Amino acid sequence: MRADVAILESDETTDDAIQAMQEKNARNVLVSVRGEIVGIVSKTDILYKVTSQGRNPSKVRVREIMTSPVLAVNPQTTIREALAIMDKKKVRQLMVHAYAAVLGMINREEISERIEQISLSLEDAALAGTPSCIIDTKTITYTKDTSKAKFQCPYCGSPFDDKEALSRHIDRLHEETGILEGDYRKIIGR
Repeated sequence: MRADVAILESDETTDDAIQAMQEKNARNVLVSVRGEIVGIVSKTDILYKVTSQGRNPSKVRVREIMTSPVLAVNPQTTIREALAIMDKKKVRQLMVHAYAAVLGMINREEISERIEQISLSLEDAALAGTPSCIIDTKTITYTKDTSKAKFQCPYCGSPFDDKEALSRHIDRLHEETGILEGDYRKIIGR
């Protein structure tokens, strides 16, 4: 949300609106009558309703070209809800207000830019320090706390609770006979 919003009285000119947009680096200005917001003028309004018609921006009042009423949401509105309102009403910005106070403006382009920034920062975090199992689920492995294990594989260090499980592990993975079960044939060469 952009909190630094330009607000002009309805009898000010389109030139004043252009100057306010430049000063605030904004895409629109809100139009008020004695402090109450009654409309909005965007760069597109100025382009299509003033410039393209050859009208003099210093003579056209913002009340003549404003869009009214201003669509508004409260601060608890989610981004999804705000985008749904923009889609339904075919607008690119919404005013954020609490009671009669203007808190700011939210627009589709700024939402898209912010989502892209979040996405890129998550990508950077993932590449810099996120475990690879989050990126590639095939790399997930089971790790058991070896400090509580009674037996440990002499070949790979895997922990086991009993010697039978350790022996089966050695038989399957390390191709040894069950030396812990008393089978010494491989050790003595039989």
